Amino acid sequence: MTTKKKVIVGLSGGVDSSVAAYLLKQQGYDVTGVTMSLWDGKPGVIPSGKYACYGPEETEEIEETRKLAAILDIPFRVFDCSQRYKSVVLDYFRGEYLSGRTPNPCIKCNQLIKFGMLPELAKMDGLDFDYFATGHYAIVEWDDQLKRYLMKKGTDPRKDQTYFIYRLTQEQLSKVIFPIGNLSKQEVREIAAKIDIPLSVKEESQDFYSGDYKDLLDVKDMTGDIVDRKGNILGKHNGFWNFTIGQRKGLGIAYSEPLYVLSLDTKENKVVVGTREEIISSSFIANDLNWIALESLNDKMEVSVKIRSAQNPTAARIEPFDGDSVKVTFNLPNDSITPGQSAVFYQDDLVIGGGVIERVLQNI
Repeated sequence: MTTKKKVIVGLSGGVDSSVAAYLLKQQGYDVTGVTMSLWDGKPGVIPSGKYACYGPEETEEIEETRKLAAILDIPFRVFDCSQRYKSVVLDYFRGEYLSGRTPNPCIKCNQLIKFGMLPELAKMDGLDFDYFATGHYAIVEWDDQLKRYLMKKGTDPRKDQTYFIYRLTQEQLSKVIFPIGNLSKQEVREIAAKIDIPLSVKEESQDFYSGDYKDLLDVKDMTGDIVDRKGNILGKHNGFWNFTIGQRKGLGIAYSEPLYVLSLDTKENKVVVGTREEIISSSFIANDLNWIALESLNDKMEVSVKIRSAQNPTAARIEPFDGDSVKVTFNLPNDSITPGQSAVFYQDDLVIGGGVIERVLQNI
């Protein structure tokens, strides 16, 4: 008698993860739904009605997820990840912003909480399972020649989520399943309709916090100068943490042409701005690397690079730089290269790997 393979599915209360659980059940897996409790009751946060991973609406959302698990007729468990989330994601978010960098908390959460702590807690609590699955639009395959697990873009180019999960390790990839990676969003919605999953349920969120990000920084307004590269004062602001590199709107400065945030002086509380010509760059350094399709980068490689989740990949060359970093050079100059954000490297549909933007190396 063949024993069913067991899988836990990270349910978020959305259509994608619900359909993922359904498909696994149809394929003969023994399926259990799990979800994370992240909200720690931070005072002073006003519910916004906008779903996000971290916010006071969580209790209601978990109950909605429980109802979806009942429709799917699978067991459902909730695991408290709030303290770990605070130390790993929220403290990282605050530290990066107050260092003048722009973090991506969703990538950090996926690597260390959703694909890290959640399965660990499930095992510690006695759940026996072979795989962990989610509703991400991505594809994982074993390459027998490379002896590595490879990650590829989801079939639906509009929904591909590999940018958010590029930091998964070989160990994590060996135990993960993405059941809807080969499906389009329309196909997922059609399946949901057939199994009475309400299409009115929320979409999978790309926002990690439902309120104003400044709530999480715990800082008070501090007046500072908005200056050009020569130090000329063009305006005032209430704290450099209210700005990000590449920002154009909300500067409150009348100028002959649009101005962009070029850099943030955290020591002097200054926001340095300039024209579009000044923000265009051709190359940058990335570190904190995670390689998927190779063990390490030993030579130059032609790739396409995403430096924003919603951005189309842009042709570039990557090459080893100063130990554990890489130099990324675009074929054509790019704008808004932002320290703290992730750069993910692709060849066609294959995710080569990626890292965190450390600094812009060359301006044109």
